[in-house]
Amino acid sequence: MSKGFVADVIAMDSFLDKDHPLNRARSRRDANSSEPSRLEKENLALREEVDSASMFEEIVGASAAIRAVFGRVSKVAGTHASVLITGETGTGKELIARAIHKRSPRSSRAFVSVNCAAIPASLIASELFGHEKGAFTGALQRRLGRFELAEGGTIFLDEIGELSLETQTALLRVLQEREFQRVGGSHSIAADVRLIAATNRDLNAAMAAGAFRSDLFYRINVFPIEMPPLRDRKDDIPMLTQYFINRFAYELGKKVATVDQKTIEILKNYSWPGNIRELQNVIERSLILSDPHSFSVDGKWLSQQSPPTQSSSELLSENLVARERELIEAALAETRGRVSGPRGAAAKLGIPSSTLESKIRALKIGKHRFKTA
Repeated sequence: MSKGFVADVIAMDSFLDKDHPLNRARSRRDANSSEPSRLEKENLALREEVDSASMFEEIVGASAAIRAVFGRVSKVAGTHASVLITGETGTGKELIARAIHKRSPRSSRAFVSVNCAAIPASLIASELFGHEKGAFTGALQRRLGRFELAEGGTIFLDEIGELSLETQTALLRVLQEREFQRVGGSHSIAADVRLIAATNRDLNAAMAAGAFRSDLFYRINVFPIEMPPLRDRKDDIPMLTQYFINRFAYELGKKVATVDQKTIEILKNYSWPGNIRELQNVIERSLILSDPHSFSVDGKWLSQQSPPTQSSSELLSENLVARERELIEAALAETRGRVSGPRGAAAKLGIPSSTLESKIRALKIGKHRFKTA
């Protein structure tokens, strides 16, 4: 890939269009302006580097970390393999999924995105697979699910780690059998859909806690792609900053001639726990408050935030243990304390019965009390 390969997690195809408002705004320069200063020349060079850079679909970037991601996208895009994209919140996982779809043989068909964390657990099955009229209260007519809408194309399941075990089981059947049934339906519907999933959760920890099915994990993790956090691609920050300035300056009706070098250093030295989404918000806020012709960031805004610490990891571990206990007890209550067998708690949780027995002992769960529940 070329040296000028720049990246961002915002759609950049518009930069290729000379008639786009951002490009028109940049082209309206005062013909009678004085000789530009050194700082103005540096900023002009940075704008030109952003404008003339090669594009990787909608993703842009120059750092080694993001170029490694581009390489993996190029390798897997032309296949039909399932892809699991991992990474922190705000790193651009959905844009990577869209880039894979656009470079795939399915690019002429639909790309359907589903945020699994934003849909109530009681409605997720209907959302994914559709429902028949009268399937439940309020189902006044047949509704097509996201899998039907994505037929022949790609379905992107964001935050897949938030799915309930019941929905995970239904999803696993779709991946194995290539068919599904609408909620309340009696006949199977073929599913020719490529699955791309994403999560910011540690699915290995979730599997250990019994919150995510291991067989589903191995189905979706055929080709893993890990998105780097912004703190690992700081070389991209000046270009990302310039792009966001161009974007928001146009929206705010401002013309920014210079970017303070001290500001760039402040941005590069910050850890960015919120990643590119946080960078975008900081720049928009700064433009609202900045002078009309210059841009700067108040470092005090950034010092109030800090990256995740070990205590956060410990809290996550405690939450996973609590969630694990909750899931196991719910399964035991449903099976009246039965662990093994096709109707046992282990089968419902999608783990071996010996594993479940070990977890019950480790968590000191009294399984016998569920026999009389």
